[in-house]
Amino acid sequence: MLVENNFPADTRVRNEAFSLAANGYGVTVIALRGKKEQPREVIRGVTVYRIPRLTMFEKLPDAEMSVVRKLFNKLIVVIGYVTEYLYFTSACLLLSIYIAFREGFDVVHAHNPPDMLFVVGAFHKLFGRKFVFDHHDLSPELYRSRYKTDRGGLIVKGLQLFETLSAKLASVVIATNESYRAIDIKRNGVRPENVFIVRNGPDLARVRLVEPDRALKSRGQTILGYVGAMNPQDGVDYLLRALGHLVNDLKRTDFYCVLIGSGDSVEALRAEAVALGLTDHVLFTGFISDEDMVRYLSTADICLDPNPSSPLNDVSTWIKVMEYMALGKPVISFDLKETRTSAADAALYVTPNNELQFAQAIAKLMDDPGRRREMGERGVARVQSELGWHVTSRNLLAAYDYLFGRIPSRKADRAKVA
Repeated sequence: MLVENNFPADTRVRNEAFSLAANGYGVTVIALRGKKEQPREVIRGVTVYRIPRLTMFEKLPDAEMSVVRKLFNKLIVVIGYVTEYLYFTSACLLLSIYIAFREGFDVVHAHNPPDMLFVVGAFHKLFGRKFVFDHHDLSPELYRSRYKTDRGGLIVKGLQLFETLSAKLASVVIATNESYRAIDIKRNGVRPENVFIVRNGPDLARVRLVEPDRALKSRGQTILGYVGAMNPQDGVDYLLRALGHLVNDLKRTDFYCVLIGSGDSVEALRAEAVALGLTDHVLFTGFISDEDMVRYLSTADICLDPNPSSPLNDVSTWIKVMEYMALGKPVISFDLKETRTSAADAALYVTPNNELQFAQAIAKLMDDPGRRREMGERGVARVQSELGWHVTSRNLLAAYDYLFGRIPSRKADRAKVA
């Protein structure tokens, strides 16, 4: 497996690797090396090789930049991404050749982004190995959402080309939901029977209720929780502005919001929280351990998914939503297609990108503990019966059975099973 992220910190890759290893596959992961991580180790039967991280430039422009500086910054961003992706792809190729001689393998399983990892798969296909493309993100839509542009342009077209090459080269494509599957079939020209949906699902052995955090509980306020990335496309700025409405327009000060995660926008978000007068109402934890994350979320009364409507978010599935549900927490979210598909009636939906309505929804649930309890119970039932990793991982094993010919053929409608 190839992933330009930390392992085992990446939830989806961790779930897939451990599930395959538990079902008799030998799994080796090439990932980025974080602080205090070993260059090579074995975790729950999965061998991990780690590559040092290369970061060229800051990826976000300053809002006060001139037009010329913004254009220059965009050029630097492109150079930075291309350099980092070429570095990681090249390192994966060289390390995979070493692993092929040392340990041997039958499949290259690439998790995007970057979509350039198909180069590694193409090389090894020359020697009879198979290639699996695990489609985490729609890179063209990710770029458009992150940099807030509706234009196609050369960069978007290049990302589209790499995505199509990755999908077309693959013996099996793994998509996170029905929307991604449809894109792989229509836009990337993949045969329907070769696309398997493996939804993001919480591992219930990891995400389970624990004793609440004493310090948070002792505040005597409604505890709001958010966990996830904090990049421009993730909507934490929308959440902060909604909390600003909650304080300034709805006159509610009886809450405390815990924001768990890291990303390129953290410092800007901290500054925005100060500007909105939220200093006494929010806590930015940064990146924390799974144990601390689960403890904080176990304490939360309401959990929040502020992903705004965008080309990427409209069709993506967020693991945090199912983790909230697994813990029996009611969810507030903008009304996006795949979020509604996941959460159903375990969430309260508001008009996309309407921050005042988001604040009003928070206030509504703050005042209705009975509804919060009902929504939480529905979420738990849905995760246990349909959305937990113990259910969704079955399609991962089916994809590998198909890859190795243990399922000789299947009809297109079978691919839709999630």
